[in-house]
Amino acid sequence: MARVARKAAAGLTGLTVLAGMLSACGGGDRPAGAVAGPPRKGGTLRIVGSSDVEHLDTASANSAGSYGLTRTFARTLFGTRASNVFAETVAVQADVAARIPTRENGGISADRRVYTVHLRPGVRWNTEPPRPVTAADFVRGFKRLCNPASPSSGKGYYIDTIQGMDTFCRGFARVDAKDAAAIAAYQNEHDVPGLRAADDDTLVFRLRRPAGDFLNLLTLQYTAAAPREYDRHLPDGPEFRQHTLSNGPYRIAEYRPGRSYLLTHNPVWRPETDPLRSRHAARIQITLGQDSPEAVQQQIERGDADLSWDQPVPTAALPRVRRDRRFAIRELPSNNPYLVFNTRSPNNGGALAKPEVRRALAHAVDRSALVKIVGGPDVAQPLHTVIPPGTTGYAPSDRYATPGAVGDPGKCRELLGRTGHRDLTLRFPYRTNSVHRLIAQSIAANLEACGVRTRLTADSGGNFHARTISTPEQARAGAWDIAAPGWIPDWYGNNGRTLIAPLFDGRDWETGSTNYGGYDDFVVNGLIDAALTAPDERHAAGLWQQADQKVTQDAAIVPLLNRSATLFTSERVRNARFLPTAAGYDYTHIWLSS
Repeated sequence: MARVARKAAAGLTGLTVLAGMLSACGGGDRPAGAVAGPPRKGGTLRIVGSSDVEHLDTASANSAGSYGLTRTFARTLFGTRASNVFAETVAVQADVAARIPTRENGGISADRRVYTVHLRPGVRWNTEPPRPVTAADFVRGFKRLCNPASPSSGKGYYIDTIQGMDTFCRGFARVDAKDAAAIAAYQNEHDVPGLRAADDDTLVFRLRRPAGDFLNLLTLQYTAAAPREYDRHLPDGPEFRQHTLSNGPYRIAEYRPGRSYLLTHNPVWRPETDPLRSRHAARIQITLGQDSPEAVQQQIERGDADLSWDQPVPTAALPRVRRDRRFAIRELPSNNPYLVFNTRSPNNGGALAKPEVRRALAHAVDRSALVKIVGGPDVAQPLHTVIPPGTTGYAPSDRYATPGAVGDPGKCRELLGRTGHRDLTLRFPYRTNSVHRLIAQSIAANLEACGVRTRLTADSGGNFHARTISTPEQARAGAWDIAAPGWIPDWYGNNGRTLIAPLFDGRDWETGSTNYGGYDDFVVNGLIDAALTAPDERHAAGLWQQADQKVTQDAAIVPLLNRSATLFTSERVRNARFLPTAAGYDYTHIWLSS
């Protein structure tokens, strides 16, 4: 998800105004913790939803749902706070690291290419017997990003940044993806020059070039520590998923694939060693397989469940709950959803490889209808750029403008006729949870008005990302032509690279890539490289903006909505704090009134 600069004064001002508008729409602050008295310990937090995570292994976890889950048991060097005040969620905080490295405290070298990170004492694995989390565990975590069995979609961040990571990863890709022993052997017998455990409590990074967002990269769940026991299993394989270890407040006590998770206390976790998490509920029960957002909402309103796992509040329920104190709209700058074209599809004579065909289709989309589907203008705004407002590199633009953002099927037909591809049939898989079916049907109707047929297919097994649109073989075989995923930035703050690079760098198109359509453009790739080496955020922002303009000119995707999160809790939920990267509340802070 795979995944926004707020340091600039203008950006912060805009966000503050937006937050005020949204809070006026929501019910209230009571779930945020405005309740007298101390937290109550105990009880079972009941979470209900649709699909299992695509990846449970932190090395490859890339969805909002997996971020929310792994935060309970897998810790990183740095992180961010959960809060219902968006600005408070942006700053990088120390997690397992003892402090934020700076040039003043000796943690960052004068040339900004060497980072020294000291670990916080007292953080332990729930092994038998318990043992400390060490710098070597973090080195192992970084190395696992490039494993051939379940490679990380975010590994490009670190290949671009850490010295020697590219060579290490190229070698790792040649290892047998089905041989756990061979994977462990390569990982443990080969070093990354820019990654070293100086001792058990000290980690040293050497960068290829200065990177102003390097600490942000170290907040991502990809970089969580990994214990040596993980070497026994194929990364993210069935055995691995049954043998996760914890250094956070909770542990996975029971996992039934596609059906449920039961989280219980990690007995060796201590609150004084964890500045970002709490632990109040005795158990967290996550029940999957319920695709209907209406059914999930009813359970929460009745008190049979406490939170939704992956379903926003149904659009039809919004008028009823809008002033309910249990309801809230939380700010979540994003490109969610967007329409992506499979540029490698052989279908229709390879028509989608042609920018002029994609540009024609982009004219057809009625964004105003999509705004209504997700809940109206309080919840979402039409988006016409890859980078959403208030984020690094954003500049207002609408290359395919229509009054009211309703689209222009006539213009679509006219332009499509000029391309020689009037007769198109597009394969269109969609997710079955939430409002994804309605969004797909709306886009399909827009394309039909343009004379384009679609073949809608439901993808209900939680495989939409992992096995359908993230697999180059599927793309090359024409298994799909268009799809409507979403993108929440991997972090907020100095985050220009988390919007353009993961979605459009054509050099990283492989299994697990979030460049779903295989878009590859020499100019965009060059702008990405230039932005990553820019001397400061201001210069980088201009380059990200140019990349955005080129991508929208080529219609690699069609941005659709900048959509906020709608959330509802049961009556007994207290202290619910929003975690933007998980698009939901941080489970570790919630306590239950009964």
